[in-house]
Amino acid sequence: MILDSNIIIYAAAPDHAFLREFIRTHAPVVSLVSYIEVLGYDKLSADQKVYFEEFFDSTRVLPISDGVAKQAIALRQQQKISLGDAVIAATAIVYSHTLVTRNTADFKWISELTLLNPFEPIEGYAEKTRV
Repeated sequence: MILDSNIIIYAAAPDHAFLREFIRTHAPVVSLVSYIEVLGYDKLSADQKVYFEEFFDSTRVLPISDGVAKQAIALRQQQKISLGDAVIAATAIVYSHTLVTRNTADFKWISELTLLNPFEPIEGYAEKTRV
């Protein structure tokens, strides 16, 4: 599984303990784009910066390879999609990972992509773990 940037940010919120448990259980990876998007946010507090740096230090960050770049270009040629979303989706496709995102509507048109929204019941997982 590969985490979209929004899931990483949501997981930092105190009221989303179920996401932190989901991440611990599944040990997902992230795209280099998510690393840049999350840590590059100019309004991060010092505590948030430390939290996210620790998160990324303990998570595998997948590079933007030539294959990922070519796949992102192909996606952007098919339909309007932000550069970040195209690279994250392309990374998931190239590395054969399910994309974990709350914004499934942004990606549902991509037939090669498997999506998972942890805010929706996942074979009973979310229902059992959410507070």
